[in-house]
Amino acid sequence: MAQSTPDRVRLTGMRFRTTHGVYDFERVEPQDFVIDVSCELAPRPASDDLATTVDYAELSRAIAADVCGEPVNLIETLAERVAATCLSRPPVAAVEVTVHKPEARMPVELADVAVTITRRRTS
Repeated sequence: MAQSTPDRVRLTGMRFRTTHGVYDFERVEPQDFVIDVSCELAPRPASDDLATTVDYAELSRAIAADVCGEPVNLIETLAERVAATCLSRPPVAAVEVTVHKPEARMPVELADVAVTITRRRTS
């Protein structure tokens, strides 16, 4: 039977405390960043073998390294970094990444600031 929608692996609510941001104070005072990823998988054989899918424990470690690595100015740049990491796994055909910055200082009260990007494997 043909697969009508792609399989997905989702990791949601990954929370990290680190120092990304444009302003000097953001590079000194760590803030929470919450990452959600939804990986669309290429068709895979009917198998119970981990090698045919994404090892989500390994992927979460790689995302942690991205988020806790070299600081960036924009959460858009951080989302691109995480997307590239996800797409470097062969079973991942496309990925949606949301980077939340719930502690962003804003001129109005709000619960969250977030950016969502979607990227697809080009080759």
